[in-house]
Amino acid sequence: MTSNWTTRAPWKPLLLRAVDWTEERFHLKEPLGKVLSKPVPMFATAWYYCLGGISFALFAVLGITGIMLAFYYQPTPEGAYASIQYIENEVLFGSAIRAIHHWSANGMVVLVVAHMLRVFITGAFKPPRELNWMSGVFLLVITLAFGLTGYLLPWDQTAFWASTVATEIAGAEPGIGNLALVFLRGGWEVTAVTLSRFFALHVLVLPAVIILFLVAHFFMIRRQGIARPL
Repeated sequence: MTSNWTTRAPWKPLLLRAVDWTEERFHLKEPLGKVLSKPVPMFATAWYYCLGGISFALFAVLGITGIMLAFYYQPTPEGAYASIQYIENEVLFGSAIRAIHHWSANGMVVLVVAHMLRVFITGAFKPPRELNWMSGVFLLVITLAFGLTGYLLPWDQTAFWASTVATEIAGAEPGIGNLALVFLRGGWEVTAVTLSRFFALHVLVLPAVIILFLVAHFFMIRRQGIARPL
């Protein structure tokens, strides 16, 4: 006799069979159970201990919406702004997807900074967690780099001049300023090469780097546990 649960959701038995098929071959339930069932200390249930997790959730949202936008975006001076307008006005839910991407990016910057402040105030940066703190600093820098490289992509006047000023600041660094300026711009001026370079950094280089640091960051948290507040 078929249960009401199965009748209402005929796809669920298929899903359960898929889970059983996977478990029969890879035996993932036990190791995943150990990972997911690790107890969380009571002090870590406070809302301000969730800032890092929310930042990661926003990163996931940015990845999904970024992939959606990349299907339509054209990283050329002729096509960049036009493709943004096409996304905004012609693509189904394009304006909403771009808005979610925009506000998630702003929220991630704010929450990563807030997370770093929480870690500093509660003393969670102290030994033996100094390497985790350093990886967090790198993650903050990468998050800001995401914001900088993504800001140029619409290729409008605001984006052009903001990127010009930002790269000028990098060029003012003593010793390596000229090298940093030429690397970021692909030359001495903000041109089509700059747009192509920022796009490559935004969708290829920075995602790969941030994933590596996130893996290291989460691994150290799992191994060392959550630091007790001072």
